[in-house]
Amino acid sequence: MDQPPTVLFDSYEQDFLHIIDGVRQKLEGEGRNGVGEQRKAALRKVEIELDEADDIVSQLETEIQGIPKSIQSAYTTRLKSARADLNKYKRLSKDLHSQAARSDLLGSSRRGPGTSSDDPYGERSDRERLLVGTETLDDGSRRLQDSTSLALQTETYGAEILTSLRGQREQIENSRNTLDTADRHIDRASGTLTKMIRQMYKQRVILGGIIAFFVVLILVILYFKLFRH
Repeated sequence: MDQPPTVLFDSYEQDFLHIIDGVRQKLEGEGRNGVGEQRKAALRKVEIELDEADDIVSQLETEIQGIPKSIQSAYTTRLKSARADLNKYKRLSKDLHSQAARSDLLGSSRRGPGTSSDDPYGERSDRERLLVGTETLDDGSRRLQDSTSLALQTETYGAEILTSLRGQREQIENSRNTLDTADRHIDRASGTLTKMIRQMYKQRVILGGIIAFFVVLILVILYFKLFRH
């Protein structure tokens, strides 16, 4: 039994909603209120899940191309909503990354030597800690750029697949038209043969009638010649 054209879209959308709900919980929980390594670990998990959600949105963009135009508008709205949620949580994740980096820098600058700290970098100079924080932000930006590049590649592959499918569909339609034309020619030829057969039977009947007429005529002539003398 054929599946509805929206079944994959619905499945990907459910996966996206599940992941984005986990992202929201982490960002509003440990990502916002956590401290030290706990907060950083939560934000790293958020980055991974946002990458997965980005891939799913790319799949949604591909699947929507195969949905019939009559119902596509509703799914386009759902796709826009998913993309908006993804961008919102990406911005929130980036802001919390920046806040965490600033918090680490400010917190470490207030501590003196020998003070216990959650700072994983130890007693480095302010400049060194600032460089590490900047490197962390740059790494986050690179991750976002890689995710964007992957999404664009997926979209390109999806467009190529759709183009190939359209070409195959046109070939099938052309073959169907050729078969329809052949069927019409066969029907015409069949009609012509039927007419010819009917005409042949008519000619046989006429020929038989002529032969019967001559036979009767010959019999009549013989009768008069043989029995009337």
